[in-house]
Amino acid sequence: MTRLNLVLLLAVMASALYLVRIQYESRSLFVEVDRAVALTHKLEIENERLQVEKRAQATPLRIEKLAKDQLKMRTSTPAITQYVTVGAAP
Repeated sequence: MTRLNLVLLLAVMASALYLVRIQYESRSLFVEVDRAVALTHKLEIENERLQVEKRAQATPLRIEKLAKDQLKMRTSTPAITQYVTVGAAP
């Protein structure tokens, strides 16, 4: 009878230690999932902000201003237009 009690005590202790280990792993995984969800939310907000900024940067008025200021481009006029004719020999 004493042997049976000792075996049962060892089984209960082993299952208790296993239960504690599993609970610890479960909690650590839950914390990891929570961090991943928070990071996902942060990245979604950053993506939305970047999309809004991208749309703001691509407005026609801004592109025209950059073309004039940085690239020194100007609108074409008949005075600066050169026409090429096909078949004319020099």
